Amino acid sequence: MGTQDNQPPPFGSGETRPAEEILSSVMQELETFHRQMKEQMSQDIQRLQQDKVRLIDDIESLQTEYRRLQSQQFQTLSDRIPPNPAWLKQLTQIVARNVEQALITRINQIKAASDPPFLATDASGLVPLSDHGNENLNNRELEAVLETSLNHTFQSLQQELNHYQSDLSRRLNNMQTLEQQVEALLETIVARLQEQAVAPFIRGDHDRPELPSGRPEALPPAKAALTKQPETVPSGPKPSSPVQLGLFLALLSAVSLSLFNVCLKIILKGPHPREIFGLFSLEGIISPGIGNSLLILLLRMIVVMGLMPIVASFLYPPVWTDLRRFLQSGDRRLMLTVIGSGFFLFVSQVAIYVAIGEIPTGIAITIFFIYPIVTVLASWGLFGDKPTFIRVIAMITILAGGILCLPARNPNIAMGNVQVGVLAAILAGVTFAAYVLLTQVAGGKLHPMPFTLVNFGSIFVFSSVSLMLLPDNLGISLEPGVWNGLIIGGVVLGVLTLSSYLLNNFAIRSAGASLASIIGTTGPALTTLFAFWIIGEAIKLQQIYGMALVILGVGAIGVERWIVTKRKAS
Repeated sequence: MGTQDNQPPPFGSGETRPAEEILSSVMQELETFHRQMKEQMSQDIQRLQQDKVRLIDDIESLQTEYRRLQSQQFQTLSDRIPPNPAWLKQLTQIVARNVEQALITRINQIKAASDPPFLATDASGLVPLSDHGNENLNNRELEAVLETSLNHTFQSLQQELNHYQSDLSRRLNNMQTLEQQVEALLETIVARLQEQAVAPFIRGDHDRPELPSGRPEALPPAKAALTKQPETVPSGPKPSSPVQLGLFLALLSAVSLSLFNVCLKIILKGPHPREIFGLFSLEGIISPGIGNSLLILLLRMIVVMGLMPIVASFLYPPVWTDLRRFLQSGDRRLMLTVIGSGFFLFVSQVAIYVAIGEIPTGIAITIFFIYPIVTVLASWGLFGDKPTFIRVIAMITILAGGILCLPARNPNIAMGNVQVGVLAAILAGVTFAAYVLLTQVAGGKLHPMPFTLVNFGSIFVFSSVSLMLLPDNLGISLEPGVWNGLIIGGVVLGVLTLSSYLLNNFAIRSAGASLASIIGTTGPALTTLFAFWIIGEAIKLQQIYGMALVILGVGAIGVERWIVTKRKAS
């Protein structure tokens, strides 16, 4: 069954917030701050880019000058220095004092190759060269020394400029990355605040909170077009309340889910053929079991995964942006939480399929509804959420109703293995409670729409892998010629799943999650009613009393949640 529609109110859904005007002002301030930060960072980056261009031009001019000097080879000193021995002697002594160790090394090399030898340095340092040495120091050797010193200077300068250029480029890249991160963060915050602030306004002008002046609060500019409300109300009958519309849609969602359960029961074979509307008999398509339940779930998820992207894009356009951000976030804990919730939902689906195949449909769904007991106790142990008196009474009521609903072997009621069916229904409720808890853990980190999309994708993957790894004694068991009916059944189940999901989503937007969940507690009763009407599946009076107790207990928890939400909003 599509148990994902029985989950508690999704996080971030359309409950009315108590301070919409505060959200609107904060939203405007964030937009202003975002715009100012973006302009300031753009100016800083533009200034740094101009500095970078200027430095690159300076480096290129220096390199051009260096190449020009190198190509000229300084010409020859003989062309630039007149052949005056006295003047050449003085210039050589000045150069010898200023060139330090490089010139000393070169003079020693010339000394070793010349005849008569040059004078070397003594203990006190460099002494004046003799006239013999000065006369033998030719212009080419002096040119080589000067060129070596100049090359070393240009190389050092070029290395420093290259280092500065690389450091500047790295800082510019860091600033651009930081700007993108800040911009994405601000856009996310503004978008979520806009969603929360606009959700109450979408219901119509008559639901808008009023300012002290008595005038309706203006919508934010980015969302004003969503309402499309005329300024003057036309004459005629008043439209129905959005809350009433939401309750009606929640009821339709519960009806779709109940029809899903009955259709699943029709697909699964029973001990005896089933009378459809009392008109004709239908034996079923596939026998109940783990492998066959996995196959039905896989066929259903193929249809859901084919249509869900379209539904998600319609209900929440930024779903792909959020999904890409989630996959690229690197938050392993969040990813494990989301995938873990999908795994528990997958186990719950398989278990409830097995339970519906073995025991009456309404009884299986009623036993499944023990999951609020597990959720309340686990929340107390994990999060310290101590149950209130109403919750304790509701849990006792649900437990008593579940005990009364336990089926016994009755020759008038067609059932399979009762023990397997009861244990499978209990397992479905416990694993669904684990799914609910993990959903609450990931509540503030991922929007419900991409969260649901990932859940459906996880169920599809787990179903495919399980079918491949399942042992032969638990695998698929099909009779020839059943594939056409099986495919049609998978399409019907997939369409009913999406219909229930869509109706529940719109119900939450109109009436709120708490009220929608209260209507969802009618699932066991509607399932039993449709099972009796469509396939003639009857249950005992004792089980009807138990079902009523379960509905009463689960409804009490939903009403308490709705009252708490109203108190927080007031």
